[in-house]
Amino acid sequence: MGGSRTVPAVVTTVRGRMDVVSGKQFAARTLGLNDIGTVELTTDTPICLDGYLTCRDTGSFLLVDRVSKETVAAGMVRHALRRGRNVVPHTYTVNRGARQRLKGQRAKVLWLTGLPGAGKSTIANALERRLHAMGLHTYVLDGDNVRSGLNKDLGFTPEDRAENVRRVAELTRILLDAGLIVIVALVSPFRTDRAVAKNLFQPGDFAEVWVDTPAEVCARRDPKGLYAQAKAGTLPNLTGLGQAYEPPEYADLVVDGAGSLDDATDELCALLRD
Repeated sequence: MGGSRTVPAVVTTVRGRMDVVSGKQFAARTLGLNDIGTVELTTDTPICLDGYLTCRDTGSFLLVDRVSKETVAAGMVRHALRRGRNVVPHTYTVNRGARQRLKGQRAKVLWLTGLPGAGKSTIANALERRLHAMGLHTYVLDGDNVRSGLNKDLGFTPEDRAENVRRVAELTRILLDAGLIVIVALVSPFRTDRAVAKNLFQPGDFAEVWVDTPAEVCARRDPKGLYAQAKAGTLPNLTGLGQAYEPPEYADLVVDGAGSLDDATDELCALLRD
């Protein structure tokens, strides 16, 4: 019999909360300290499990915070969601290769990560303008723009940030399959989340770019007023102040976010050519 296994996981849905006195279930979107409830989890890799009533060893789990490494919850498995077993991807004749040939380009993902105010969106905009002028087909996924629609239901807790990255990565994969050069401008502060995103792609399709801008420069720019709110105590989870930012250890490219915009664009174009 094997031992325990640790895999990245996300609580995707809170289904309800149990009243510990009456045993009744109530609708809930969140669970507080010592609450008991029903949730749905997703892991980035398949795992073996059973219902808790069948086997306690393969039917129980612990949730560990990926930042603090502290245990935040214990759970019992009711059953595996069988959605994946009922879904069979359809193979279409017009595939990514055909779309790339029609566009005369190779699809690629450039994932720009960095502190708020580092210049990710500004660099992404300049790069897309350059590529568009060259006749290339592109799309930019900007963090704030995505949160205005697709991810407007998410907050800024580490768990919500993980889900934000997961959804953007899945959308990015679709756009890559469409034959586009996809530029992602997303804080994506945690290495684990970015690694999960990268693992969705084949080698050579994904490049992680760190827009390395000193925190004091970001705070001085403060284009959205976030740092001012954080210093005033009204924004407790700003990345770099209230929450940690984990810079890439092995970025494919490091761009100086405080330097020349033209130089940063040149470096990214060179990365695409390579």
